[in-house]
Amino acid sequence: MEKFLIFTIVGLTLAAIYAIISSGLVLTYTTTGIFNFAHGAIGMLAAFAYWQIRFQWGWPTPLALFVVIGVIAPLFGLMLERVIMRGLAGTSEATKLVVSISLLVGLIGLANLIWTPGQSRPMSTFYQGRRLDLGVTSITYHQAITIGVAIGVAIGLRWLLHRTRIGVSMRANVDDRSLALLNGARPDRIALISWAVGVGLAAVGGILIAPSLSLEAGSLSLLIVNAYAAAIFGRLRSLPLTFVGAIAIGLTEGYLAGYLPGDNHYLAGMRPAAAVIVLFLALLFVPNPRLRTRTQLREYFPSPSRTGTFALAGAVVAVGVVMVTTLDAGSLISYGPVFSLGIVALSLVPLVGFAGQISLAQLTFGGIGAIAVAHHGGGGSPLGLVLAMVFAAAVGALIALPVMRLSGIYLALATAAFGVAMDRWIFNLPDFDLGPIHVSLFNVNSTSIDALSLFGYRFDTPGRQLMLSAVAFAVVAVLVAALRWGRWGRQLVAMRDSEVACATFGLDLRWPRVGVFTLSAAIAGLGGALYGMQLGTVSPSRYDLLTGLPIFILVIVGGAGLIGGALFAEISLFGLIPLTSGLGPLFAKVNTIIPGLAGIGLGRNPSGVVPLMSDGVAPLRRDRPVLVAMTAAMVGAYALRLAGVIGNRPFALLLAVTFLVAGALASIRSTRPAPVAAAVASAELGAAASDGVATAALPERPNFERAGIEWAGLARAWSPADLTAMNDELGFDGTTRDGLAFVPAALVGAESPGGRPFEVRPAGNEQGVGNGGA
Repeated sequence: MEKFLIFTIVGLTLAAIYAIISSGLVLTYTTTGIFNFAHGAIGMLAAFAYWQIRFQWGWPTPLALFVVIGVIAPLFGLMLERVIMRGLAGTSEATKLVVSISLLVGLIGLANLIWTPGQSRPMSTFYQGRRLDLGVTSITYHQAITIGVAIGVAIGLRWLLHRTRIGVSMRANVDDRSLALLNGARPDRIALISWAVGVGLAAVGGILIAPSLSLEAGSLSLLIVNAYAAAIFGRLRSLPLTFVGAIAIGLTEGYLAGYLPGDNHYLAGMRPAAAVIVLFLALLFVPNPRLRTRTQLREYFPSPSRTGTFALAGAVVAVGVVMVTTLDAGSLISYGPVFSLGIVALSLVPLVGFAGQISLAQLTFGGIGAIAVAHHGGGGSPLGLVLAMVFAAAVGALIALPVMRLSGIYLALATAAFGVAMDRWIFNLPDFDLGPIHVSLFNVNSTSIDALSLFGYRFDTPGRQLMLSAVAFAVVAVLVAALRWGRWGRQLVAMRDSEVACATFGLDLRWPRVGVFTLSAAIAGLGGALYGMQLGTVSPSRYDLLTGLPIFILVIVGGAGLIGGALFAEISLFGLIPLTSGLGPLFAKVNTIIPGLAGIGLGRNPSGVVPLMSDGVAPLRRDRPVLVAMTAAMVGAYALRLAGVIGNRPFALLLAVTFLVAGALASIRSTRPAPVAAAVASAELGAAASDGVATAALPERPNFERAGIEWAGLARAWSPADLTAMNDELGFDGTTRDGLAFVPAALVGAESPGGRPFEVRPAGNEQGVGNGGA
């Protein structure tokens, strides 16, 4: 009985901490609509700050608590809302999640930058060693304070939300923001206060739980993820149910700690994974969320063109050839993951970009692929790669089936729970049997993977493995683009845009979700298997949740619906960051924050940076003479490198300079007016001046010279190629409606260069739009 009471108190202490943390999470979500994945990392950072002030600098405990909880935490919450979260208005749920996940990664990197990882930082409890006698058992002062604080938080939040004007405004803002605004509520002010209180509660939870753990940034941040399960119990809305869920989870962990056999290798990892298992099961009973209607979002991802897709695939293979022929063995090993883990990044494009579904466990599926190729690709058999895709797809379908009705944050939490459970428990299991099937994983520590052997050719060197990964990336990229061009791809995009519209037209949304989740898992399994072949020996830490989060972040930052987004992620994460990390330890530490900072800035440009980069090089793509000259110069530089005339650094610098000069030259040429256009413009301006019309009153016309049209229809005959060039300049994709070709609204009614107004012509008209051509 005494043992039962002891571990009941342990469980209630954990429950109190989870209740404090999850109540802050629920408060910010219900009042602002943003699920803060960085809530645990904020608590971690507060724990580090308290350790620094209290134990490193020797400040008194009350003063240290006041500074961290009463000053630093609220100010940090106000800064988060004002600088980051307020800019997420009008963005999709995926973008909001990416920003908060980026904040999680950035805060972990910031903690490792300020406090060197791996050092011991003992943190004593409140009233260390003193206990309260309860008769049948005893309780430490720290445990009593923790439970008392949780009770105080529950009472305080009840009073805040029901007895104060700002609390009533918070609840009204949740029910109907527009109506609350009409009645005098101030949503921006409510959001500021909610974030200040929520961050303060995260700080309290982090300080209370830190003494029982090692003060380590990554593990402490993910341990507080256990509180997310309590928030799901409350449906992210009800604080009383959230406290009930926290008690259930805390007691479960406490009893598992006391009664789970410690010498059983199969159950040893179950206790740290218990909370996320409960989280996954709780999500299965979440009521069906309402179907998403069409909302006005700022993201836009056009369908990839066939020419651009094949050009990108060819460029990837060409870059692989250049890397293999110029880099030494050590550099090839360092930059080897750029294409293999790039395939894992590419698996997110159909799932997140096309279908609008979220998965945080793609690298976990990559780990499943690595296990498959390790145990079934002996001697380099290609069957291992096939089974890597099959096994990963099977597990993906198995996970997708029970959660296929979920979307948004619920699906993100479900996949995160799956990933953490695999990290903490499943991947660390020894071999076991399921009936006649023998299952081998990472053999508790690590496992070796043989290099691929195909038609007698063995990919057993870093260069060969990199080329194999580059070709595989190019092939998968073309297949992903083909998916977008096909019927299924259009269904996925329609589902992303408006689930209600799809349901209205009789489309069953469940099976497209399961299908794209399965396909995405298979692609990730292939990438993980190729990555394992490059490493030779792999361990579970290579495929954990925290390692996969930067990949997810940078794909969204690049552009989730674009193949170029995956390419941007792989080049940034496995190319530029390792390159700059070699400049010194300081750069290596700063680079741990870079993915987080990039994701935090996503709210300013939710479509990603790839469209901006594409717009920047558009003049170069259209200017064929400059493009050919640039290619010739780069080939010449490559020849000099192969001949040994220049080294790798001058070669890279020469390539960069050539590209920049070509881009600048193409931009200058694109803005240079054609002679005929200049003459016509001068004539029109002179006529306007002679008629007494102010020059400023003339309607603004699109810059046709930039498209190279040269006033077609006046200087020469109009051709279909001119229509294509003009459509590219205007951003018009050539679609028609009811047999009519449309021009942008800004041009309707404006005069053409020939003096006649633009008009809508039948789509079959060769001239397209306008009288006399342009």
